[in-house]
Amino acid sequence: MVREHQQELQKQLWNIANTLRGNMSADDFRDYILGLIFYKYLSDKLNRYCDELLTEDGIKFVESDDELIKELHDECVENLGYFIAPKQLFSSLAKRGEKSEFILDELSRVLNDIEQSTTAADSADDFNGLFEELDLNSSKLGKNPDARNKLICQVLVHLENIDFQIDNTEIDLLGDAYEYLIGQFASGAGKKAGEFYTPQQVSKILAKLVSLNGDVKSVYDPTCGSGSLLLRVAKEVKSTNLEFCGQEQNPSTFNLARMNMLMHGVRYDKFDIKNDDTLEHPMHLDKRFDAVVANPPFSANWSASDLHLNDERFADYGKLAPKTKADFAFVLHMVNQLNETGTLAVVVPHGILFRGAAEGHIRKHLIENKNYLDAVIGLPAGIFFGTSIPTSILVFKKTRQHAENVLFIDGSNHFEKGKAQNHLREEDVTRIVEVYSKRESVDKYSYVAKLSEIEENDYNLNIPRYVDTFEEEEAVDLDAVATDLTELENKMHSVDADIAGFCSQLNIKAPF
Repeated sequence: MVREHQQELQKQLWNIANTLRGNMSADDFRDYILGLIFYKYLSDKLNRYCDELLTEDGIKFVESDDELIKELHDECVENLGYFIAPKQLFSSLAKRGEKSEFILDELSRVLNDIEQSTTAADSADDFNGLFEELDLNSSKLGKNPDARNKLICQVLVHLENIDFQIDNTEIDLLGDAYEYLIGQFASGAGKKAGEFYTPQQVSKILAKLVSLNGDVKSVYDPTCGSGSLLLRVAKEVKSTNLEFCGQEQNPSTFNLARMNMLMHGVRYDKFDIKNDDTLEHPMHLDKRFDAVVANPPFSANWSASDLHLNDERFADYGKLAPKTKADFAFVLHMVNQLNETGTLAVVVPHGILFRGAAEGHIRKHLIENKNYLDAVIGLPAGIFFGTSIPTSILVFKKTRQHAENVLFIDGSNHFEKGKAQNHLREEDVTRIVEVYSKRESVDKYSYVAKLSEIEENDYNLNIPRYVDTFEEEEAVDLDAVATDLTELENKMHSVDADIAGFCSQLNIKAPF
């Protein structure tokens, strides 16, 4: 029942998005509908919370007088992190919108007041600028204020008419629906969107790999995008009571991540998401984590400034990742943030496994001197939004149980082919995690390589060097082929004779 309701909810939300956005690009409309869904979530959650507080008084939150509202304000900010006045509730504005009243100015004021309600509170950083992408005066919404107002009213009314709750499971339902919408927008917006959203099955692999030992109390993603990877780890360990930390450079996506956290029931004091360039301005250098996961932008540019050679993250390696390929810069940053007993799983482009020069030097140092590399897992090509390049997952541990070897898995040929994008199936995810967990060599799929073998390969990690997936063609039996040709030739002669006899009866010339 819950699953059916969730699927219906996702379908309705996507239909609303497609119907109402008109000529606006999906990428532009995303911020409006996701922001307004979040406003409804905050509004409904606070309304229920206040109604519960007022149960003994026999009144509803919407009936509160000014004095009572002032008392409830402090209670809500302390426990929920924000406050919304009764007349500013989503339902109130939706009712006015249904009557075609002009509500744009009031809506802007409400969204600003929600942020302002957290000023000087512990939740201030998590709510500051949260709705800044909702420019209600943008011409993208309509040519004039009345047109813009009409569209926003339609969105509010449609959202108000959707049942977001069933059996008190609203957080999971709405949070997962929100995640679904982010994925839908990402798939429709190509490379730009792919930078902030990791396909669900890849997220699942990463999350399972870092949570196999079950002892995860903190998780970090230095390129967290919309926060899906952080939340996936929480789902694997079946708890949102983790310490969530992340950093995201894109302001719009940074806002999405904070909304996503709150909509999945993560308390404002349990997550710390920052907005800045992780490589140039890291925000969590003083912390170490049980689990580190990431899908960084592939082969991104970075400064590669010589000043970084004195940075605690890179100093020990003697060389920096190339200016036009920051992949190893992200890897070394993540290694630095990992605690002594934790696990790091990161998606990287295939080239990082075998490129030489500075990257080869870093790769050798990580394996020979640090011995942090635990596994290399090849993924199929074409499973990420906006790019078809083959990718891999690297797994690192500072304290390795199997310090004498590295596991290689070749999952590149195991997937479901799609029109625009390939997909990992559930069985593909399960197999990768099981083989990693058992750490076994499987013919044409995985291989446990000794460190000496990797040294012999000059620290080249290209998976085909370790996992032989070559399928020999079946030997051709020439005698059998000759026999078949003879039989075919005899049959042809027999057919010719029949045709000649038939032609003779008709007193006509045979065609050969």
